[in-house]
Amino acid sequence: MAELKSMERRDENDGPKFDPGLDTKTVDHSLNNQDTLLSQTSAPSTLAEMTSHLASFLGSGTSAYQVEGAAFQDGRTPSIWDTFTHDGIVHGATGDIACDEYHKYKEDVELMVETGLEAYRFSISWSRLIPNGRGPVNPKGLAYYNNFINELISHGIQPHVTLFHSDLPQALEDEYEGWISRRIVKDFTEYADVCF
Repeated sequence: MAELKSMERRDENDGPKFDPGLDTKTVDHSLNNQDTLLSQTSAPSTLAEMTSHLASFLGSGTSAYQVEGAAFQDGRTPSIWDTFTHDGIVHGATGDIACDEYHKYKEDVELMVETGLEAYRFSISWSRLIPNGRGPVNPKGLAYYNNFINELISHGIQPHVTLFHSDLPQALEDEYEGWISRRIVKDFTEYADVCF
């Protein structure tokens, strides 16, 4: 587990500021013998700089359920979105195939490059990475996300990860009603630890 410096520091007169000491910090995370590099560059030091910084690059964003597809492949188990869409509420529309980013992520990254994207915000499917919401990590899910992040970085696109985008593993919803229960804290913490 890599130890990170706090991104926020307190200044007596100005309140919270982002620590410019993170300017070129690169963190090397090793997950099950697969290396992924996550990098933070040019951290803004004030809210105005942060707003300006965010407006200075072109990016896009998606959610795992929206684009990945491969809903029942390589160890992924249903999320609450799978259950919701398969209950017929959305008239047959599901994320089972979606944009098939799971199989076509290299092509998708090429399209991002052609579009001129400098950043891409995506979510990790908890039920792809840890199929039962807790317990063993799915090596195929882990390999997918590591490969995808490395593909983005190798093309100069900054990855921005969302850990949860409303796709809780159905197993946790069934067991203790998911976010309604305090038990989610332990399971989400363990999931986040795998991600970082």
